[in-house]
Amino acid sequence: MPCLAGNNTYYMSNATQVIHSIPTDPLTGAISVPIYQTSTFVQEAPGVNKGFDYARTNNPTRQTLEQIAAKLENGSTAAAFASGLAAIDAVVKLLKSGDEIVAVDDIYGGAFRLFTQVYEKFGIKVTFTDTTDVTNVFNAITPATKLIWIETPTNPTLKISDIAAIAQVAKTYGCLLCVDNTFASPALQQPLNLGADLVIHSATKYLGGHCDSIAGLVVAKDAEIGKQIKFIQNASGAILSPFDSWLIIRGIETLHLRVKQHCANALAVAQYLETHPQVATVYYPGLPSHPNHAIAKQQAKGFGGVVSFTLKNDTLQAAVNFVSNTELFLLAESLGGVKSLICHPANMTHKTIPEATRQAAGVADSLIRLSVGLEEADDLIADLAATFQLLATQTTQQNQPQAVN
Repeated sequence: MPCLAGNNTYYMSNATQVIHSIPTDPLTGAISVPIYQTSTFVQEAPGVNKGFDYARTNNPTRQTLEQIAAKLENGSTAAAFASGLAAIDAVVKLLKSGDEIVAVDDIYGGAFRLFTQVYEKFGIKVTFTDTTDVTNVFNAITPATKLIWIETPTNPTLKISDIAAIAQVAKTYGCLLCVDNTFASPALQQPLNLGADLVIHSATKYLGGHCDSIAGLVVAKDAEIGKQIKFIQNASGAILSPFDSWLIIRGIETLHLRVKQHCANALAVAQYLETHPQVATVYYPGLPSHPNHAIAKQQAKGFGGVVSFTLKNDTLQAAVNFVSNTELFLLAESLGGVKSLICHPANMTHKTIPEATRQAAGVADSLIRLSVGLEEADDLIADLAATFQLLATQTTQQNQPQAVN
């Protein structure tokens, strides 16, 4: 229950604080944040303005989103970018030639491509390791390491890394720790509170929540690092538009409510898959069978809306057949939206990663990733059951001996 603290101030839950951190318009009283669709601002005199001069540098709608995002993650500063990859790019630009990154091995394909095909040619080396064991992180650090990069949960095998333990290693060796918090969202996990220096979001996913905007966020704990990120945002120019900023604000208003349902549905789907005879392995940190279940339970308030699994028929074609035959699970890239999505990472999100590297990180040919949406869980399970049955029937027919004329 909220506790009265005096002067109409309450100790409120995070969800309530977030909703009421979205301001009403002081000029008109509009309850929805206005969209300031302008490229420039009239000045009273040269260099004298109302806090805004050019919309690449700052915009009232984007500024409101950034303030809300900083509050969500308990950071000092946030910067909104035109995509999640633009946000990742801004963090890497904190480094210089000769610096090194230690990164999680089971990494988003776009981040892998950016690190290895763009920044390595500028002299920034990347070492990939299984960060679920903090000893691996410790062993991968060299005197040139300046950034540790983790996703937790990872994409797509949902590995969980101990943020607090890795943060301690980063602090000991003078490295920055950046956590991609896209899969958990700040509704479930706040890495800055666990010792991370930076948090990344593809706001396209759970923060937006409706598959209608591309956006990225960087949130910094330290104000000085935040100032550097804001400088890079302005200097590089990959800013989020006013309209897309408004869409993400609108999504954040229902974030906590949506994430609760995503988690409930995902757990039901994962439990169903774990008992299915055609499934080899289920990856979901909410299952006690998950190897990192204990740390996931310790550092997060829930387990997220993404479930991955492999088929016992461990072939690429079997996975392609499965993802091509569901009805409620729509075949598409991305995740975190109201509607359930299904994808085949080997052919889609992780296609740019070399096959040997991808498989070594656990992304098998038959791995299927589900973004479990807000439909009724029973309907989603029925859709999966029907697809399993369809493929079993097709396999039986293919294996039947052909009649000889």
